[in-house]
Amino acid sequence: MTDHPNPVLQFMLTRRSRPAKLLRAPGPDRAALEQMLQAAARVPDHGKLEPWRFIVLEHPAGARVAGTIMDYAQSKGLDGEKPARAFADSPLCVAVIASPKPSEKIPELEQTLSVGAVCLGLVNAALATGWGANWLTGWPAHDHALMVQVLGLAPQEWVAGFIHMGTAEATPPDRPRPDMSAITEWVHA
Repeated sequence: MTDHPNPVLQFMLTRRSRPAKLLRAPGPDRAALEQMLQAAARVPDHGKLEPWRFIVLEHPAGARVAGTIMDYAQSKGLDGEKPARAFADSPLCVAVIASPKPSEKIPELEQTLSVGAVCLGLVNAALATGWGANWLTGWPAHDHALMVQVLGLAPQEWVAGFIHMGTAEATPPDRPRPDMSAITEWVHA
């Protein structure tokens, strides 16, 4: 153990997502985003199945998705304003798609956990490089018919998260964090 400050640990202890509604242009360019995607894909992936894929929605595509969500919501009697606004306002959004692979050795649950790690890894990569980022889902992410229409998902695929990125207007105040003593059990023997 060392007494030297660890910048990675300090980042993890102080990281805060930036609300999507506070993100403005510009967003990361392709080269910066490719590096973030590469970092996000460095997660535990038992069996090297890569049970995820990325769909990058640049601003014009995000605006199209927003319109499709609004039309779909109206046809189903749902409130589409809030999720549509996130896409309309977002300079860049990466849809992280869970794409489980058949495997006798690696259960689908482990693949799902890996996909969640990818989402957090992408948010952290964006924050660590100075961008604002937020991991959202909402009802559109869970409506498979809509996501087939919008993103062309295969039958076994689903949206693990929409990672919105851009320039953060402001740093939000920190939120209450877990009481570690209430959620940690130490077993000595």
